[in-house]
Amino acid sequence: MQRDTAQRRAIRRALDEAGRPLGALEVLERAQRDVPGLGLATVYRNIKALVADKAVTPVELPGQPPRFESAGKDHHHHFLCAACGKLYELDGCLVELKPLLPRGFQLRAHELLLHGLCAACSK
Repeated sequence: MQRDTAQRRAIRRALDEAGRPLGALEVLERAQRDVPGLGLATVYRNIKALVADKAVTPVELPGQPPRFESAGKDHHHHFLCAACGKLYELDGCLVELKPLLPRGFQLRAHELLLHGLCAACSK
């Protein structure tokens, strides 16, 4: 467990209040509202520590830097806007994959990423 600093609290607050996974630059921009002198290296260092402490979860996207969200959420999926590049959380999971599995296969986990336009970009 790392020590609790103003920078770390601002980073956690940024992730908690965003309601969606954020990239490091988005975390920096939001956290600077609470800690104006915050730098990108400090954001990366603190995110790394928060991931190690299992307080933050990385969201990996093929060909893109990871985004980060607060840990402890129920299973969910994500929607990636093709125009603005923002990643949004989708509550729950409606996908029943077991019938698709070949005989004898055991499903341990799955990820689903939907692509399209967010409400703001589709206008």
